[in-house]
Amino acid sequence: MHAIKYVTKKCLYEGVSVYYIYTVQLKTKAESIILRFYALTLHFYYAKAILRYMGEKVYVLGAGSTKYGKLHESIIEIALNASRDAIESAGITPRDVKAGYISNVFGVADKQVHMAPVIMSNLGIPDVPGLTIESACGSGSVMFREAFANVSAGFYDCVLALGVEKVTHTSTVESTTLFSYCSDFFYEGGNGASFPGLFGSMARAYLATYKATEEDLARVAVKNHENGFLNPKAHVRKKITIDDVLKSPVVASPLKLYDCCPFSDGASAVILCNEEFAKKSGNPYMEVVGSGRGASPASVQSRKDITTIPSTVEAARQAYKMANLSPKDIDFVEVHDCFTIAELIDIEDLGFYPKGSAAQAVREGRTRLNSDITVNPSGGLKSKGHPIGATGVGQVVEVFEQFTNKAGERTVKDAEIAMTHNFGATGASAAVHIFKKIK
Repeated sequence: MHAIKYVTKKCLYEGVSVYYIYTVQLKTKAESIILRFYALTLHFYYAKAILRYMGEKVYVLGAGSTKYGKLHESIIEIALNASRDAIESAGITPRDVKAGYISNVFGVADKQVHMAPVIMSNLGIPDVPGLTIESACGSGSVMFREAFANVSAGFYDCVLALGVEKVTHTSTVESTTLFSYCSDFFYEGGNGASFPGLFGSMARAYLATYKATEEDLARVAVKNHENGFLNPKAHVRKKITIDDVLKSPVVASPLKLYDCCPFSDGASAVILCNEEFAKKSGNPYMEVVGSGRGASPASVQSRKDITTIPSTVEAARQAYKMANLSPKDIDFVEVHDCFTIAELIDIEDLGFYPKGSAAQAVREGRTRLNSDITVNPSGGLKSKGHPIGATGVGQVVEVFEQFTNKAGERTVKDAEIAMTHNFGATGASAAVHIFKKIK
């Protein structure tokens, strides 16, 4: 009878402990040595295989964006401009891209749906698969997560993630009607509940429940316009005062014109890749360390508390857990401030301030550039603009520019960890991502 040993092995591979069991049948001393060598070799490759199954690290290697605002090019031309900028930024060619992920909501307004294959073809890579994703105003971040997941799973080593929208050429009636389709139309849009009206209701509830005022909402707008003034690609590059906000026309009380973000045209794109591809490029990159998605009841009336957005809370929980980080680790955040009230709710739901205290933080200037937590250094949706299919990707572009010393006067000093937060409609869907600067 030959002796058989059951051996439990533990190895540490890229910071992860891996355990497995193998058997060794000992016949001779020499054979035992050979089997031990074989086991050690297996030990390494088995651990590596497990790590690959758990997911590859994913990086953002390049970023590009058009100006946001009223653009005269077609939606495809806008998309191509941002895509080419991102590809050039990454130091690659279109042929290096193995898949395209496109976020868009109202392509029909510019007579183009099934957009991804059209964009891939115009980039000169018609054989590269493309996918178009829609999730209302949160389309960009939802699409980014799908691109991230596919690279992490090992399906592709390099992909394009592009968001694009063109809507300013439509009339006010047409554009607001299109936007209303993003709500729970049976209960909301179809019965005259517009997004300004829905967020106005959320704002009124917040002001009535907590120690907050319309002046606090105005301070959010003033701060974001200060940041947007420093952003050459922002839609509304104009400094405003609290008085300007309070005296602007009422849209849906208590929200006024300057409490609302603009409709914008624009496109933003990033290149995502795995670690091997990033290191071979020789160009700067940042790591995606956390990703989360959440959901809320589609209609506002179905929620128990309309001063919080459950999808944001859940998406943030997942992202923090994946990154093994907490709110205190975040140096700056890009949040979905479609209306000023949204920013107050966002920074509470993301864990930066206790419930009901965000207004006080804004009042004290603790969300301004290079303060406690810099919120929306790009200017946010309020000033940078809101081309809804591109908004979530544009937030990632801002993080990339901050981490690669391209943010100019709006640079967040010594920033190493950043977050993006983007939701659809009144928060029926949301996605949160956390990024780490690679030194």
